[in-house]
Amino acid sequence: MSRIGKKPIIVPKEVEVKFDGGILSVKGPKGELSRFIHPKVELNINNSQILLLISDNSKESKSLFGLFRSLIANMVLGVNEGFNKTLEIIGVGYKVELSGNQLIFNLGYSNPITYEIPKGIKVQLDQKNKVILSGIDKELLGITAAKIRSFRTPEPYKGKGIKYLEERVKRKAGKTGAKA
Repeated sequence: MSRIGKKPIIVPKEVEVKFDGGILSVKGPKGELSRFIHPKVELNINNSQILLLISDNSKESKSLFGLFRSLIANMVLGVNEGFNKTLEIIGVGYKVELSGNQLIFNLGYSNPITYEIPKGIKVQLDQKNKVILSGIDKELLGITAAKIRSFRTPEPYKGKGIKYLEERVKRKAGKTGAKA
């Protein structure tokens, strides 16, 4: 059985949790999220905590146990505090602009890349080389950040591209000493 799944989820006072018909709704100061909960996972909601239980001892139930505990904990944390991801654009002439609900990237390709920002994600531009994404849904935020990073992944020789702020790009040596 999952060690993560056994931990209770502490619900802050500002957050309201409802479980009805297999759908868990979490409402807080930042917004509201809802998610379908698999029937093999049972929820026990007390005053200020959520405890997960498994319905049987099958392998599928055990694997869903820890997964849904993490998903529910992220929902509670998201509606209470929110999540942030920062992307850094490195390269000569590489830049990003915010135009309405779209991000326009100039990344050294012949045409700029236009990306439609999904609902629920807020974007801030810090200078011309940092994109700060924020939202209450950790899953959507991660997908959005990964999609933006995929436009020009960092390359190991010059380090150019889009990378997460905390990411370290392992640099390689070029073709030095080829004429020796």
